[in-house]
Amino acid sequence: MCSSDLVTVHLPHHRYDITIEPTVLDRLGVLVRNVAPHTRCLLVSDEHVMALHGDHAIGSLEHADYHVIRHILPAGEKHKTLDSVRDAYNTMLDAKLERRSPVIALGGGIVGDMAGFIAATYLRGVPFIQCPTSLLAMVDASVGGKVGVNVPQGKNLVGAFYQPLAVVIDPLVLQTLPPREQRCGMAECVKHAVIRAPDQFDWLHENWPKIQAMLPATLTELVAWNVAIKARVVEADEKETGERAHLNFGHTFAHAIESTRGYGIIEHGEAVALGMVAATKLAIDTDRCPADTLPKLTALLTKIGLPIKTKLAPIEQLMQAMQLDKKVADSHLRLVLPDRLGAVSVINNATPNQLETAWKFIRE
Repeated sequence: MCSSDLVTVHLPHHRYDITIEPTVLDRLGVLVRNVAPHTRCLLVSDEHVMALHGDHAIGSLEHADYHVIRHILPAGEKHKTLDSVRDAYNTMLDAKLERRSPVIALGGGIVGDMAGFIAATYLRGVPFIQCPTSLLAMVDASVGGKVGVNVPQGKNLVGAFYQPLAVVIDPLVLQTLPPREQRCGMAECVKHAVIRAPDQFDWLHENWPKIQAMLPATLTELVAWNVAIKARVVEADEKETGERAHLNFGHTFAHAIESTRGYGIIEHGEAVALGMVAATKLAIDTDRCPADTLPKLTALLTKIGLPIKTKLAPIEQLMQAMQLDKKVADSHLRLVLPDRLGAVSVINNATPNQLETAWKFIRE
């Protein structure tokens, strides 16, 4: 048995535990019952994750005396829509789920975002538990309460802040993760190192072979320090009025790439990697960041196997997509740029020429 970690998120109105422990999926039912006791629950997953881990999760929930209603979402970003949410509402209404019936998200970030939005809006809010199965969801999407869906105009433009009652993370499920998804999750780990933990930047370099080999102890350590960073930022700024915006490093560029290329064509983690490169290029060009930050970042991303250049839509289309970003305020585009490894700032005065140069830098 490998070591476990417990990270607690303390908010003014709410607190919840994030349990990180190999084989903890065995105890999912007990952990859910501790925070949301009821006779029935809704397990939301997608077709891929349900096939891999659904029986395990359902068995644990049934052992804790839950009657489990299943709702299987179609897999993929293109299905992260209000139509998919409506289908889930129909499942819940047909099953006559009540206000105390918990919703459990078993899956990656897309499943977690959608299940959280469903929980936040069904009967004006029902208990919500995250059980992430992808690295990206474990270290980022499952912590902090951001939930939502995409619309044709952009990513996650319809959503809410809705905190879970618990997050249950079993690093062993990552052993079933395809290599591409593993790499995509690492983009968020690199992001956390850049914005808050320069020592972990070196740790990622040194431990990448162990992470690739899916060693349980290394996976537990990887998830734990990332979750701790995300939790502390969320505690300081739950609704993203200040410091929490730092977590968007690379994401304004990334969301523009995703929306112009088409959701699912390029994975979110790949877009974030490209966005971090573009943002760092912009920071260096505007004398905000040491020049050696960029080769350090691109070397780590390349080692992991994440892209640093890609095919892009026309610059005009990318710039228009950026203006639809949620972080636009008073028509000013807010960007998170590195000051150095371990620190970032939010700026709102980037010129079109500077943005165009950053875009061209990552164009293949």
